[in-house]
Amino acid sequence: MLDLKLMQSNPEIVRESLKKRGSKLDVQEFLTLDEKRKEIIGQVEELKAERNRASKEVAERKRNKEDASDLIQAMGEVSGRIKKLDAELSEVEAAEQEWLMAIPNIPHESTPFGESEDDNPVVRYWGEKPEMNFTPKEHWELGVELGGLDFERAAKLTGARFVVSRKWAARLERALATFMLDTHLEEHGYTEIIPPFIVNRETMTGTGQLPKFEEDLFKLRGTEYYLIPTAEVPLTNLYSGEVLDEDQLPLLLTAHTPCFRSEAGSYGKDTKGLIRQHQFMKVEMVNLAHPDKSYEALETMTACAEKILQKLGLHYRVISLCTGDIGFSAAKTYDLEVWLPGQDKYREISSCSNCEDFQARRANLKFQPRDSKKKQYVHTLNGSGLAVGRTLVAVLENYQQEDGSLVIPEALRPYMGGLEVVRPE
Repeated sequence: MLDLKLMQSNPEIVRESLKKRGSKLDVQEFLTLDEKRKEIIGQVEELKAERNRASKEVAERKRNKEDASDLIQAMGEVSGRIKKLDAELSEVEAAEQEWLMAIPNIPHESTPFGESEDDNPVVRYWGEKPEMNFTPKEHWELGVELGGLDFERAAKLTGARFVVSRKWAARLERALATFMLDTHLEEHGYTEIIPPFIVNRETMTGTGQLPKFEEDLFKLRGTEYYLIPTAEVPLTNLYSGEVLDEDQLPLLLTAHTPCFRSEAGSYGKDTKGLIRQHQFMKVEMVNLAHPDKSYEALETMTACAEKILQKLGLHYRVISLCTGDIGFSAAKTYDLEVWLPGQDKYREISSCSNCEDFQARRANLKFQPRDSKKKQYVHTLNGSGLAVGRTLVAVLENYQQEDGSLVIPEALRPYMGGLEVVRPE
């Protein structure tokens, strides 16, 4: 959520931000609501002053044993007008708050301008595309042939966009998650958290999933509980409503959780395989950072995600999302896109964002500076470290062999009981 004072004093900054994002929101709608709010408050204050003056005069008349019935009647009418205006004010404030909740974050000055994903510049590449003297298969085909992925039985159990992993694939997915967690804990200084996988409406609102993206969520019928779309939601809100000490910053948190997404609006996209599932596993990183150090922290978080890909020997590129493609809550975002030989394209495997104080304002998450009595909002950052299913996809497509077998990356072999190669049954 943006600062209300910014909206009121510098609406041009917000208007320009919305223009860069390609948003159709009109700042004038908010400003009209705000003027209406101020007008009502002014009317209420005048009426209350009038009522106070009349109350004093009534008291004076009663002391002098004079008739005050006309004033008492007038005060009743004023009170009725105040009550009506208070109700109107509540409606205007609710509409204003709803409008504030719908405004996306302001992109950082270093976020490149662009209209869509086609305008995202490449920041850097790492590694080389694997050389293959055969036509590589897509992950879903190879996974089925090796007996590790079962989409048909998953569809029987639930429906489309689900999978059953078995044997080596189930163990490989677990190995990937443990490998990622161990790296973030032992090398990057993160603290592991196992949060609830079901959260309430306030928690979803804190990170910006609600109210804007409700159709993308799975809600438990008859409740205000939701299945998490990412561990970013519970991790970022873990200290909501609290005031941290400056010495506690940065707080580096990581979690391996299932993620549940309805994939609304993705009809017809990635219908085969693991790329766009309703349920998938992910290792998430969250940093509650000091505002002065959050952009340095974004570079570090991105490097942490990159380290996983580097240890796995997977070729990737880093792109900087442009203003037309950046997420609702983010001020700046780097995406890591891994090379998939079977698909002959780069696909997103991690997204690392600095949301500045946008989420902290919604979640009321502050810290107490050492040298000031005034509390400040923390800056929140989040990043995939990595999406486990998509990393499994990358391993399958990059480590497949001409004979249909799969070589296990060296970094994962200790987690696989020393298994080096998966061969067709």
